[in-house]
Amino acid sequence: MSDMPPPPPPPQTPYSQSPALSPSDEKLWATLVHIGGIFFSFVPALIGYLILKDKGPFVRAHTATALNFQITMAIAYVVGIILTFLIIGIFILIAVWAVTIIFSIIAAVKANQGQPYTYPLSIKFVS
Repeated sequence: MSDMPPPPPPPQTPYSQSPALSPSDEKLWATLVHIGGIFFSFVPALIGYLILKDKGPFVRAHTATALNFQITMAIAYVVGIILTFLIIGIFILIAVWAVTIIFSIIAAVKANQGQPYTYPLSIKFVS
């Protein structure tokens, strides 16, 4: 009986869930998602949310809050572009640009420190 080989491991399906991220990896990805929003609007937050939302509660919370904020800022950009025909649209675009940079940097620092962060001025679309 000892000459029998061990049974093969169960087959991996392409849809099996990968393991959770370590706390340091969660902090890294959350930080990168916030910084990516400065340069690429809502795209990094959307990709991060779709790929990383099941990898840990910390990264899920940060990607969801970043996605909500970036979608809110994209809406504000559209309003600013529409209102550029009136002079006020230029000021709206400048304000949205500054708010995006400032709050994204604050959120990235909080994520890097392992602390939760909720953006002000953000509409909650996803959770």
